[in-house]
Amino acid sequence: MRSPPKPHLTAKGFQIVVVNYAITHRQDLAFKLAGLNTVISVISGPAQIALIDAAAEAGIRRFAPAEFEGQAALRPQPDALDRGKRAALDRLQQYQTRGMQYTSFVCGILYERFGPGGMVAKGIGLRSGIGAEGDYLVHISQKKAHIPYDANGQPGTISMTSAEDVGKFVAAALDLPQWPPELQMRGDRMNVLRLVNIAEAIRGVQFEKAHYNPQSMESALQLSRASEDIQAQLRTIALIATANGRFDFITSNLNSLVDVTPKGLQAWLQEAWQNQ
Repeated sequence: MRSPPKPHLTAKGFQIVVVNYAITHRQDLAFKLAGLNTVISVISGPAQIALIDAAAEAGIRRFAPAEFEGQAALRPQPDALDRGKRAALDRLQQYQTRGMQYTSFVCGILYERFGPGGMVAKGIGLRSGIGAEGDYLVHISQKKAHIPYDANGQPGTISMTSAEDVGKFVAAALDLPQWPPELQMRGDRMNVLRLVNIAEAIRGVQFEKAHYNPQSMESALQLSRASEDIQAQLRTIALIATANGRFDFITSNLNSLVDVTPKGLQAWLQEAWQNQ
């Protein structure tokens, strides 16, 4: 069940509808979706599958699942960070043959991971297990960094975008005549060492750095599994994924298709941390 309507959203003119994603309420959900053209999902797991099924039943023309990270083709199988994403894409492929377009909005890592309090401070990634500040790569408040390297000794590279710019890109994409299976957007792209250097320059101090090669990351993962530390497992899996290029992509087709100028990481960090 969706939580009750939020006054701060209704005050901005948003129409809020409370729905139940249980399979027994699919017809009611489809009824509430009737008349819409596009659904942008920000939920995951069984609830998202229910939303996809109801959207198909309601005749929704376009659906964007809750992706908003790297490219699906780069994810390992099985994927500990999946949270039902593969199942959602499989279901959408089935409905595509019936005329419902879908696209995965690929944005890489959100800048908000590196802001004060992390993503969760902005209400993002609350159920991810690794949304707090310091859960991924850099803890700016504590001046610490974790730097993963690939098998060739190169630091991992990531593509990134701010949540605000993701919203702008998605809104602009609604006017595109066709949606391909993926629409990639990017505000910045760099290796982790460069990211840490920018964070150090903004704070004016050297960070304590931990460096990880594939062997040390695998050892850390085995240790966290032995101790049944789920959060440590997720943090280490994210490091391994970064070293393997999961959150990086070369082309950003949506950048060239719409009139959006995203903010770079350095400018975003300076603004986010200027009063901290």
